[in-house]
Amino acid sequence: MALEFGIFDHVDRHDLPLKDFYEDRLKLIEAYDRAGIYGYHCAEHHSTPLGMAPSPSVYLSAVGQRTKRLRFGPLVYTLALYHPLRLAEEICMLDQMSRGRFLLGIGKGISPIEVGYYGVDFKNADKMFAESLAIIMQALTTKRVDFEGEFFRYKNVPFEVECYQKPHPPLWYGVVSPDSAERAAKAGMNFISNSTAAMVKAKVARYTGAHQAKPGAPAPKFGMNRYMVLAETEEKALEIGRRAYRRWWQSFMSLWLKHNTAPTNVNYPPEIDSQIADGRAIATTPAKALELLRGQLAESGASYLVCRFAFGDLSLSESMRSLELFQRHVMPALRESVPVAAE
Repeated sequence: MALEFGIFDHVDRHDLPLKDFYEDRLKLIEAYDRAGIYGYHCAEHHSTPLGMAPSPSVYLSAVGQRTKRLRFGPLVYTLALYHPLRLAEEICMLDQMSRGRFLLGIGKGISPIEVGYYGVDFKNADKMFAESLAIIMQALTTKRVDFEGEFFRYKNVPFEVECYQKPHPPLWYGVVSPDSAERAAKAGMNFISNSTAAMVKAKVARYTGAHQAKPGAPAPKFGMNRYMVLAETEEKALEIGRRAYRRWWQSFMSLWLKHNTAPTNVNYPPEIDSQIADGRAIATTPAKALELLRGQLAESGASYLVCRFAFGDLSLSESMRSLELFQRHVMPALRESVPVAAE
């Protein structure tokens, strides 16, 4: 199995008018498609500048129309905020209209504040996630839904639309701990992690220990996510990366600071230098990035390198330049030098 490359995008806001912001993002996504990127994964957030794609299905329908080969999906649909039958119908539509390029990322979300705005008690999010996922999978695979749960009850509901990919699109999960890696393994999900290489290694180990491969099923993808800013000099890359990350961090912290509370399950320092130091961010020349990434991929066991080329107040031209340098100098060399074994 060859190393693949992906994109993670919070779709976080900067100062452009929204109509221009969306158009620039779609132009960048077209460039991802041309570059041979495997998958584009967008976050879902609400009532915060961190997320200008609060309805991922609407946003991704545009992505599907503007691309030809790129796979795409949410990372993740916050299941507690959806009627599961309605969401299953949207999944089928996106998969059909893209001819099977949809990637189904699901989760409970990380923000009690955001789901609270929708009247959902975050203490119920785990149970709601489990019930919704069971209903969605039943809808996608059996054409009829019968379900009796604490939050959802359906009796003999026909399901008329269907997925292009059979039995359903590949499942994706954002893994924050080895425990959640084990849950992803048991559910047959691919995963993406924002962690250090050493922590990704622990998650991969936990996953492979719990995963039971099904005959004929593709090997799972173990994603490692990295901020990526490339330039001709390290000084230029650091200048751009530091500026853009500060804006991203302000957006990330916006609701937490407003509510005078700390984020749950995640920790992002206010300056990118700390993430550069532990390897979670790359802001340097293509040659140095290649050296760093070779080491991280070898240590982590990741089979899917996921990059953030757009964050904070990065301009379209800045993101495009990083992508161009990455495509020309990093992608082919990593593909040649990083062996990825099937499970």
